[in-house]
Amino acid sequence: MDSTRRIIVMNAKGGCGKTTVATNLASAYAARGLSAALFDHDPQGSSIRWLRRRDPERAPIHGIAAYDRAQANVTRSWQLRVPPEVRRLVIDTPAGIKGSELVEHVRGVDIILVPVLPSPIDIQATADFIRDLLLVGKVRTPGTRLGIVANRVRENTLAFRALERFLETLRIPVLVRLRETQNYVHAAEQGVGIHELKSYSTGRDVADWQGFIDRLEEESAPARPAVHPGER
Repeated sequence: MDSTRRIIVMNAKGGCGKTTVATNLASAYAARGLSAALFDHDPQGSSIRWLRRRDPERAPIHGIAAYDRAQANVTRSWQLRVPPEVRRLVIDTPAGIKGSELVEHVRGVDIILVPVLPSPIDIQATADFIRDLLLVGKVRTPGTRLGIVANRVRENTLAFRALERFLETLRIPVLVRLRETQNYVHAAEQGVGIHELKSYSTGRDVADWQGFIDRLEEESAPARPAVHPGER
């Protein structure tokens, strides 16, 4: 039987699409029949709001508002518990994570995904964040994979070419290049993943995500027993 894996989506830079990646990951796994849980550590609660808009008739996703501290009579472990059947934990994180908080978030995860946008500010911020991941978070340890998600990409632009040059210097795999499209906005408004939209214009996006998930599954590290992500 397949065991639980934890996938965290993070970048200290805000606005890079962490929630878009996290919600689409969770819905894609749920649609594949892998019971999924979505943890939202961002006080803005965007992933949880997306989940509340989701039609209960769709593939279920277990949601946990990890940013909401437990009440006095409830332990943190109880608050973060997941059903035993969950096989993929997808963790959305806030911007500005660093230092000891960064270490806590990456502890026990199997895959770290870093979304990056094709802009000079985002490229520099992502370079700094990856440096912190490697030096402070010490993520290059056995059992942890690090991958890049190039987000809101418009090919054949100067910004895209600058992003590609930056990514080539990292020696970290670019797992997918997601194009800039309003399809993600429409999906977010409905509480669905892009593959669940009923639109003729999503064919390329769906293919991108199918390849992305396939690659994550092929490259996934050996799974560990289930834990509660972000427990402090």
